[in-house]
Amino acid sequence: MKAAAIPVLETPRLRLRPHVAADFEALATLWADPEVTRHIGGRPSTREESWARMLRYGGLWRICGFGYWAVEERATGRFLGDLGFADFQRGMDPPAPAMPEAGWVLAPHAKGRGVATEAAGAALAWLGRPCFCIIAPAHAGSLRVAAKLGFRQQGLARYREDEVAVLVRPG
Repeated sequence: MKAAAIPVLETPRLRLRPHVAADFEALATLWADPEVTRHIGGRPSTREESWARMLRYGGLWRICGFGYWAVEERATGRFLGDLGFADFQRGMDPPAPAMPEAGWVLAPHAKGRGVATEAAGAALAWLGRPCFCIIAPAHAGSLRVAAKLGFRQQGLARYREDEVAVLVRPG
């Protein structure tokens, strides 16, 4: 699938678009921030890991028909974060639901402004079917966003060494 086939979604303030090579520095900075990754894997990503993540984002669209978008501010074009859907084939106990997994991560300068809720709302409308997400139980901000979007906790699961909340949105 070519990048042009990935849908571009717009909200009053935001544009969700395919990642491009020019996003790499902002994406690598985002994923290298210990505060950003504290509840997502627990450690900052290297540049190499961030590059692999960006490549994986593009591959998801080709293999699954859904994937991650770069979130940018429409007025300025500033990169705000990553958001979308995946099938990561996670080794969770109990197993992950058989549906797309939603996820979002924002740069610190984008937090507290309703960006995650606005962007994810547009993405969920595009997806139009049930999905789930996993969130660290201590990540209060993401749990609030998930609740606003209609996700409901179904239980806890073990993923790698961590306990995660499993939340499902009916669609």
